[in-house]
Amino acid sequence: MATATAAAAAAAVSSPAAPRAAATARRGFVTFGGGASRSSPALRPGRGLSGVRTHVAAVEQAVAKDATKLDAPVVIVTGASRGIGKAIALALGKAGCKVLVNYARSSKEAEDVAKEIEAAGGEAITFGGDVSKEADVDSMMKAALDKWGTIDVLVNNAGITRDTLLMRMKKSQWQDVIDLNLTAVFLCTQAVTKVMMKKKKGIIINIASVVGVTGNVGQANYSAAKAGVIGFTKTVAREYASRNIIVNAVAPGYIASDMTAELGEDLMKKLVTTIPLGRLGEPEEVAGLVEFLALNPAANYITGQVLTIDGGMVM
Repeated sequence: MATATAAAAAAAVSSPAAPRAAATARRGFVTFGGGASRSSPALRPGRGLSGVRTHVAAVEQAVAKDATKLDAPVVIVTGASRGIGKAIALALGKAGCKVLVNYARSSKEAEDVAKEIEAAGGEAITFGGDVSKEADVDSMMKAALDKWGTIDVLVNNAGITRDTLLMRMKKSQWQDVIDLNLTAVFLCTQAVTKVMMKKKKGIIINIASVVGVTGNVGQANYSAAKAGVIGFTKTVAREYASRNIIVNAVAPGYIASDMTAELGEDLMKKLVTTIPLGRLGEPEEVAGLVEFLALNPAANYITGQVLTIDGGMVM
């Protein structure tokens, strides 16, 4: 995501369940019908037939619901405890996906996201781990596979900023940003494609930034990492297209967040003047684009692309 000044840059960026259900439903129907067949008042004209229809409709609805849950896509969202990652996890969870909510330190926030998904009728688990570390990535993939048996969608969202001018940037500030914003994308993608290749199907969405396209003062590390994500996305899309694995990047601009809320009014006004639409984007708007790429059949012919969502900053 883009920023206005070197100091403020980072702030602005920021199962057998179905068969069992069916069997239970059939047993319930037989009991009801059996009693009625023995001259039960339930089948007398004008009384019982509507009850039978209601019962059958309820059975069919329950079976269909269980079947839908079994077919629901399994999604991993990294850095999903807050901000854009949280909005993405909630959007996909509420759309019916089974979501692994990854977090590094914000365990309570991640649990809240999972609970909100479950309250909406979805399924979710949380996983605490540093996705810039290979062992943590392998454990995260295993957690999803142990729970649901497959992985259909990966959203590489986790990231940090360590903004300062290049002349003052320490090697640790450079390396920390490269590790989480770029190396983590490599590790997660390499791990998940092993699963996706076997079934010859999968979707990977990398959250980049407009600064990966334009650059930004005070963000040499972040801009380099996000530019790397863009190049990585295009290459992986070419390598895995024959296996029906779709890979795209989403590049947000200025997006409202807890950090941007802390900026002063004067700085916010200056920031907004750089956006043709005259406002900040919302995390839910980014999430809507990710949901389209992840779930909508109309996106099945889109791969290797960088979709900017920035209010018109990059044209």
